[in-house]
Amino acid sequence: MAVSPHAFPPRKRRPSAGAFVSPKLADINLVKSLLSLSQEISSFKPFQCLLKRNSVSSINKSKLLSILFDELIKNPASVFFSPSTLLCFEEMYIALQRIKTLLEDCSNGSKMWMLMQIQVLSNNFHELTLELSTLLDIFPFKEIELSQDVEELVVLVRKQCGKSKPVVDPGDVFLRREVLTMLDRIEKEIVPDQLKLKKVMEYLGLRDGSSCREEIESLQDEIQNQVDEKSKSDIVSLIGLVRYANCVLFGSSTASKPDHRRQKSTSDLTIPADFRCPITLELMRDPVVVATGQTYDRKSINLWIESGHSTCPKTGQTLIHTNLIPNRALRNLITMWCREQGIPFETVGNNEKVNSVKGTKAAFEATKMTVSFLVNKLSGSQTMEAANGVVYELRALSKTDSDSRACIAEAGAIPILVRYLGSSVGLEHPNLQVNAVTTILNLSILEANKTRIVETDGALNGVIEVLRSGATWEAKGNAAATIFSLSGIHGYRKGLGRKTRVIKGLLDLAKDGTTSCQKDALLAILNLAGDRETVGRLVEGGVIQMVSGVIDELPEEAVAILEAVTRRGGLAAIAAAFNIIKKLGVILREGSDNARESASATLVTMCRKGGPEMVAELAVIPGIERIIWEVMGGGTARGRRKAATLLRILRRWAAGLDLDTNNVVDSSNMITMTVGTSRTILQA
Repeated sequence: MAVSPHAFPPRKRRPSAGAFVSPKLADINLVKSLLSLSQEISSFKPFQCLLKRNSVSSINKSKLLSILFDELIKNPASVFFSPSTLLCFEEMYIALQRIKTLLEDCSNGSKMWMLMQIQVLSNNFHELTLELSTLLDIFPFKEIELSQDVEELVVLVRKQCGKSKPVVDPGDVFLRREVLTMLDRIEKEIVPDQLKLKKVMEYLGLRDGSSCREEIESLQDEIQNQVDEKSKSDIVSLIGLVRYANCVLFGSSTASKPDHRRQKSTSDLTIPADFRCPITLELMRDPVVVATGQTYDRKSINLWIESGHSTCPKTGQTLIHTNLIPNRALRNLITMWCREQGIPFETVGNNEKVNSVKGTKAAFEATKMTVSFLVNKLSGSQTMEAANGVVYELRALSKTDSDSRACIAEAGAIPILVRYLGSSVGLEHPNLQVNAVTTILNLSILEANKTRIVETDGALNGVIEVLRSGATWEAKGNAAATIFSLSGIHGYRKGLGRKTRVIKGLLDLAKDGTTSCQKDALLAILNLAGDRETVGRLVEGGVIQMVSGVIDELPEEAVAILEAVTRRGGLAAIAAAFNIIKKLGVILREGSDNARESASATLVTMCRKGGPEMVAELAVIPGIERIIWEVMGGGTARGRRKAATLLRILRRWAAGLDLDTNNVVDSSNMITMTVGTSRTILQA
């Protein structure tokens, strides 16, 4: 029975030739292994387009060799072999293993890259065939008793291998030349001929949007297999070409379906605090260490630095350099934890594989052509269904890299996207509203696009309308994430904080939304709370009551907001937070290190500003001093300092002394507002 190429998992990195070793088996067991291996190769389907003759030849030779090995197993006289015969079989095992690997790689790999490497791959098949020929030349016919038919068959295979030559189909060579010509013309800003492009894609079996997206993923994986920068850049150019072909040829087949990618497989699990990125509060996929010694997820800290920041988000210290050092020990621990929990774990996402490679002129021009095609198509869309397919493509493209985000905004897409943010669109076409607001969210990652969005007539009001009355939770959550992203600029933060609709929309979403939406809203509120004037409006709007309602489910986010609000909100905020003191005591006892740090800082502020009544409320919590001692003995450095300050305040109160809070030294830095753009944006 033929085996589908997809039955074999794709390799992230190909093994070197030295990785293939013989199984070190003796006699009949070695022959059984050879039979099993040759049958595996025989079960492959021949390639449908590229290297078809090479694959057919390798598969057929393996079928014939399997007959030989089957004969040896059935012949009792062949149970024991001489050392030279065993050595021949061991080398044959290695050769077949390499043939199997080559077939697997070609079956699972990128068709475009396979086309570019067509001559190299053909040579590889030829070299392996010659290796088999050499082994069959020294095959010990005299030592092993074979039937005449099988012996003649082995001789036939040996002759076929000996006459083998590198074979490249002329059609493959012509197709490769066509693709290279297209890339050259794109680099010169000449749009590819659609008819020729369609023929190329059909020849490679890329006949719809789904196969194109799979090809793009294969190309992204292929980057990890390359060691030289030129090959990586060539692959980036091919990705641009396939994206363009997908949109131009198959765009109508990619109408949006509900996007569930924001749902985390870890949503129902308690992630260890050390495994969470301090920026996003989500599980780190690629932990790296910055100059201050703090660890962040690479995606998050890259966005922070690319947005123009030169400080450490957690400590506020200036980064003396922006080098990111992989935290391999922590990554291994996270991998082990994920394996124990049954959670799929990828250390690096596909986008980062591409973004880490220097772009090419051809890739950039292909992106511009793709964007121009989509925006023009969207401008002329006659139906909402047609518009939905195009906006979905823009959404996917806006997620890929900074060049794509810049091109989309420069092409004038934002004013067109605003049309699809209204509540009337949401009621009749909820997917279209989700795709539109998510595209704007993705565009807002780029600093220059924040200004474009705010200055585009109706864009900000449209996002706020989705926040307040979006048709789905996903739309509302992405609107909140957009507010968060825009509030990263101080001037916009103040402006957003003055809008009652923004405050109320975020608070309502934080209270009533799904867990993912609540996190988006809480991060936006946390960012807005960096402005003292906005904190007053948050307190008036009921932020303390909201925090009280969500603190049990989302303690880290809730306590971080409470710390910011009590620090900047004055006595009104302190009075409103009076009833939360006992919940903060629970966080001190049971919370994560980050949550305990924020809880300690919040209680210090409340006790200082709220007076003896606040301290008395804290003091009646059973075992509070022991709990504070535990915080002082572990956790973050800032958390330990805050706990020590809190203990001094408690002891002065217990001794009947004036709190004299001005003399209670707090050496820690003010809260540093963290930025969660990577969690809310890149998963959109």
